[in-house]
Amino acid sequence: MAKKEVKLTTDELNKLQELQKQFNSIKIQLGDSVLQQNQLIERMSEVKEAFKAEEKPLMEKYGVNATINLETGVVTEKPEETPDLKITK
Repeated sequence: MAKKEVKLTTDELNKLQELQKQFNSIKIQLGDSVLQQNQLIERMSEVKEAFKAEEKPLMEKYGVNATINLETGVVTEKPEETPDLKITK
């Protein structure tokens, strides 16, 4: 005995198809956001390395105890207990 085929109404099918499209779209957007986040993290690492490269000659020129104000460019000595170059805003 053959089973009778039952179909969704056009409206029911359209609603499910639309929800499936939305679901897939969200999955793609989430994947894109993860990729973008990874790219930003990589870029941040590159900027940190570039900062270190710029910092080294400044330490040699102004001393390891120098503090640089990034707003004014003024270089000042900092106390001896912290021997790292520090750049402030």
